[in-house]
Amino acid sequence: MVLRVLGALLCAMSASAAVLPKKDFTVDQMAGKWYMVGLATNAQWFVNHKSGMKQGTATVTPTAGGDLQVQYASLNSDGSCWRMTNQPKKTNTPGRFTFRNEQWNNDNDMRIVDVADFALVHTIKTQGGVSEVLNHLYSRTPEVSATVQQKFRQLALDTGILPENIAILPKNSECL
Repeated sequence: MVLRVLGALLCAMSASAAVLPKKDFTVDQMAGKWYMVGLATNAQWFVNHKSGMKQGTATVTPTAGGDLQVQYASLNSDGSCWRMTNQPKKTNTPGRFTFRNEQWNNDNDMRIVDVADFALVHTIKTQGGVSEVLNHLYSRTPEVSATVQQKFRQLALDTGILPENIAILPKNSECL
């Protein structure tokens, strides 16, 4: 079992290094409100919590300098709202951003793989020298087509995510 997990992690890290951002990406393509429809990762926190996870929203605001501000919100089962804000900074590669998440104490290398009425976002999170792959599927609406879901699944599989750790999240009411 340990060898299987180690092998999957090594494959994921080499696959993630090859994930490139969308050609001709501009920050304006990400502007606005998105529903967080899908999540895929082999991170232990996800394995432990995925059964209770539901859709949330992300509001993306490009800055004048080409960076992003991303505000997340998700309604908890008790009616409270979970919120978090990240400020991804542009790199020399359009569609690739880096940021430090102080809440989770990790460094992030984020790549916008595809964007239209949906967005595929691939992130490598590193904490204490250990890296995890996290893929998000965002949509302008709470539902996505089977074709978009398949693109998301393929990205997840290509980056070393186990099939059982790919989730299309159930709809949820929004935070006010």
